[in-house]
Amino acid sequence: MTETEGGRIVYRAIGRVENSFTDPAPVDDLLACESRIVLEPSLAAGLRGLEPGQRVMVLFQFHRSGDYDLCQHPRGDTSRPRRGVFALRSPRRPNPIGATVVELVAIDENVLRVRGLDAINGTPVLDLKPADS
Repeated sequence: MTETEGGRIVYRAIGRVENSFTDPAPVDDLLACESRIVLEPSLAAGLRGLEPGQRVMVLFQFHRSGDYDLCQHPRGDTSRPRRGVFALRSPRRPNPIGATVVELVAIDENVLRVRGLDAINGTPVLDLKPADS
């Protein structure tokens, strides 16, 4: 559900991420682990048609992201030249929205087990979409 508040768009999280990462971590470590996406129970029927093995796009909020710079070093590596934020997957962006395609490992009622999600524990999930149609 979205609302407009004084010209701002406001989204409601549909769930949250659960994994062992309580602080930002190297992206490769996050991608290698299995995470759980716990949806609001009232939304579980919306998972009908998703199957294990499918690729799913997860849209989420970088809830711990701070300010942003329009030009950043990729992955904070100062040996690499700066690039525009829209050419990077950095969490430090004007709208802190993340999008990652994951492998759906299993579904149990309102809980999805996924592999390849670059989000930490407690991250608000905004939406799910099939990555392949």
